[in-house]
Amino acid sequence: MEFHEIYLLYRQELDRVERLLDERARADHADLAKAGRTLLEAGGKRIRPLFALICGLGEREWSEDVAKVAAALEMIHMATLVHDDVIDRADLRRGRPTVRKSYGNLAAMYTGDYLFARAIQLLAEVDNLEVHRLMAKGIVLLCEGEIEQIEDFYNWSQGVMTYLRRIHRKTALLISLSCQLGAMVGGVHPREVAALARFGHAVGMAFQIVDDLLDFTGAAEIVGKPVGGDLRQGNLTLPALLASSRPGIGERLRALVREGMREEEAEEAIQLVVASGALADAERLAERYLEKSRELLQGVGRETVREQLMGLTSFILRRQY
Repeated sequence: MEFHEIYLLYRQELDRVERLLDERARADHADLAKAGRTLLEAGGKRIRPLFALICGLGEREWSEDVAKVAAALEMIHMATLVHDDVIDRADLRRGRPTVRKSYGNLAAMYTGDYLFARAIQLLAEVDNLEVHRLMAKGIVLLCEGEIEQIEDFYNWSQGVMTYLRRIHRKTALLISLSCQLGAMVGGVHPREVAALARFGHAVGMAFQIVDDLLDFTGAAEIVGKPVGGDLRQGNLTLPALLASSRPGIGERLRALVREGMREEEAEEAIQLVVASGALADAERLAERYLEKSRELLQGVGRETVREQLMGLTSFILRRQY
């Protein structure tokens, strides 16, 4: 199945999640309300709610608890994006001014905190202690991953394993939780819940690697942010780390990417990464994670769910945004 077909199948359920987001992200404070509205109007793929809905509903009846889990996960994701934009000093996201650009860093930090709190409030309405335990653990690991990324800005001594651990915490974990918690609240058998959690992790790893590839290959008007933004900020992603080990390229690349580098140096560094062949190697790793995710789907008994999740894995590798 194609991504747009799957999306249309869940259009009604996603609309309900969107209404939940609109209701729960509201605030009495004027600046918080405007910032929340800015985020919601920017939209997004809503890929995490979609994973939760597919895994939790599939061939089953509608569940309000699954929708609440889906909306809470998306609010946590939105909160991390607001905080990321402050750390990265980003002015654009999804082609629109970021919250920090429109309202300042302090307002952005409190907007992210507010969304975290509202997500926890919403999740508290789901009567499942294990869901709360897993989500709390996930938020802790997510924050640790963010701190590790900040500590490793411009740090060329980090290896690929450090990068993989970081994206496990920053991206793969939340997608894994989307699959796991959606299925758990939807009443799916524990063995299938475990398979879906592992599937979500593999997909999430591939998703972030592709995201990091798009930072070098994507069109700014489609991706919604400047190309090469991570490298300019000192965030050394998989393509840059692989390129840094290439003879004749690595030494120059490491010399260029440093605090205070000029724009022409950043442009040269981006071209070095592209010319190194590292993008193809990174794409092959993403493909391996996706192949692993497809193998894990054999542990999912519901045929419709397997087909829909298989369709999403195909979209992840081909996506341009």
